[in-house]
Amino acid sequence: MLESTFQSELIKELEDIFRGCIVLKNDANYLQGFPDLTIFFEDKYAVLECKRFEFEPHRPNQDYYVDVVNAMSFARFIYPENKEEVLYELQQAFQNRRSTCLPQC
Repeated sequence: MLESTFQSELIKELEDIFRGCIVLKNDANYLQGFPDLTIFFEDKYAVLECKRFEFEPHRPNQDYYVDVVNAMSFARFIYPENKEEVLYELQQAFQNRRSTCLPQC
């Protein structure tokens, strides 16, 4: 399966699972290594780096950006072999609401 085919099918599935979400396909030439897709859902966001298969090599900076965004919100490498697991984790991340902590005066 081509990565573009996997991405197209994944975008449709994301839009079905997360009704009302916005899925953006990121420009690989703008920020080298930034994940392929950004998903905005309600007050949350996530990024996904699509791969054709589990052991496809990672390009420069991909691991860095997945780690950085995952520390902020949610980011994963996704490929056909782990798609169901990642989508489950994404559902859990989008369901969990963090309460805002305001500093005490």
